Amino acid sequence: MNNVVVKKESSRRLYEARIKRALDYIHKNLSNTIQLSDVAQACCFSEYHFHRLFHGFVGETLNDYIVRKRMERAAQRLVCNPAESITDIALSGGFSSAANFSKSFKKYFGLKPGQLREPSLSQISKNGKLLSKYGKAFDPQTLYSQNITKRVIFTSEELEKIFMNIRTEYMGPKKIAYLTAPEGYELNAIFETWDKMIQWAEQANIKEHAKKRYAICHDNPMITPMEKCRYDASIEVDESVQVNRPLSVAHIPAGDYAIAYYKGAGDKVSHFYMEIYSGWLPDSGFEPDDFPPVAHYFNDSRVDGFVEMEVLIKIKSI
Repeated sequence: MNNVVVKKESSRRLYEARIKRALDYIHKNLSNTIQLSDVAQACCFSEYHFHRLFHGFVGETLNDYIVRKRMERAAQRLVCNPAESITDIALSGGFSSAANFSKSFKKYFGLKPGQLREPSLSQISKNGKLLSKYGKAFDPQTLYSQNITKRVIFTSEELEKIFMNIRTEYMGPKKIAYLTAPEGYELNAIFETWDKMIQWAEQANIKEHAKKRYAICHDNPMITPMEKCRYDASIEVDESVQVNRPLSVAHIPAGDYAIAYYKGAGDKVSHFYMEIYSGWLPDSGFEPDDFPPVAHYFNDSRVDGFVEMEVLIKIKSI
């Protein structure tokens, strides 16, 4: 009986690993035409069964997932790259024209791309697919710096200090072992995932693992439904460490990074990210490179009552 259970767990983990390969393929090809057959081939599944498997593991059809990721990336670029034209964002985002992009964007978010670039005029949208399918109303103002929206999240002195202390530096590659939180950005699930990672690190005798904790935050909760956000809890490892399932291995790539220090309340972390993206980046001479932001944690917020970390954003010159 135990052998049957072990085989079932091993089989599920293999399926999960192959679905992750499918997701990686999609993320790397959002600017191109993506066919079901190509995604299925990338993760070694039969295309005749892949769409059912994908929906079963991801909770969305392949087409819905691709549309959602393209819309989320486009919204982020509209806000963070104000000098980039809507046409360029459309064409580089896998759309045949700006008109088709605008139509799809409005259908999904309930407003046009140009409206997103006018945060003072935009209202909370309850008309798009984001609400009807995923239950999330879209508030464009949450994507902008408080200096534009006139909200007060950080004092003017705090915000000035945040921007002044952002530094840019080259970082070499980091090999990581990671677990994906099972319920997106749901806080308890994140803590449980970290507990598993810390227990594993201690068993693997990874010295000073508390200083090597990185979270790969794949999605922006201001745009993405919380349960659909992907959060990878990871610990840096060297080649001597053996990593077995359910953990996976990946790399934080080498490159130039903007590094911003944060110490404060946990409920302000998302706003801190957005201040960097919409307040600092547009005037920095850089734009985000094609890798999600990374949180380097220095403490356990459950013990201390606050979060202390650095946010690392891979960047490239405009």
